[in-house]
Amino acid sequence: MTRRAVVTGASSGIGAATVRRLRASGWEVVAVARRADRLAALEDETGAVAFAADLTTDADIDALTEFLAGSGAVHSVAHIAGGARGTDRVEEGCVSDWQWMYDVNVLAVQRLTQALLPQLRRSAASDGHADLLFVTSTAAQVAYPGGGGYNAAKAAESMLVNALRLELNGEPLRVIEIAPGMVYTEEFTLNRVGGDRDRAAAVYEDVQNPLTAEDVADVIGYALEAPGHVNLDLVTMRPVAQSAQYLLARGPLTPRLP
Repeated sequence: MTRRAVVTGASSGIGAATVRRLRASGWEVVAVARRADRLAALEDETGAVAFAADLTTDADIDALTEFLAGSGAVHSVAHIAGGARGTDRVEEGCVSDWQWMYDVNVLAVQRLTQALLPQLRRSAASDGHADLLFVTSTAAQVAYPGGGGYNAAKAAESMLVNALRLELNGEPLRVIEIAPGMVYTEEFTLNRVGGDRDRAAAVYEDVQNPLTAEDVADVIGYALEAPGHVNLDLVTMRPVAQSAQYLLARGPLTPRLP
């Protein structure tokens, strides 16, 4: 049986890498993001079905839901869309940035989950199980200076995931959370610092092998392809150079030999 996944945030980074990973494994994939031009290129490259949508709007959620209902079963939804804006201290924070982060990381996730649960339940009834997978962040677990808005939004998303897993107890629906630490992608940090390429590059300077989008996509693929009775409640993943949110080695990683 060919399974079908909906992947949000598919126009770049972890979302695009997940589309490629799942297509390479034989999944049907509906790739969702706002940027239609990037989705079209990904569709041509991978054979995924592109659907342009802004998941912070009810109209686009309704349109996506209707499209999915009329085009086949939905077995998995990977909520990858999200992002961070700003590195201000709480006392100096920009309310519009905080509002945006809550809209894209929390409310959009709630909207889409609510909309697609009926379709996931139908797939679980006929095919044994269905999946809701959420990419949060280690920022949901540990606060850091200048991260208050993103910490708050990702912690809220993580609590949504935990509550949902409890609420769906007794149903064959897996609720999976992947929480990456430092991941190097072409846009995440650049967007966070307002397009300042020097500031974005400094975040990763001298860090040996930060995670890549493909690393996270591999874990997502494993989680969705694991036997249906196996649920990866929470996977926290970091590069070896990042032992904790606040402890990052810069420079070569070298054994302390006697």
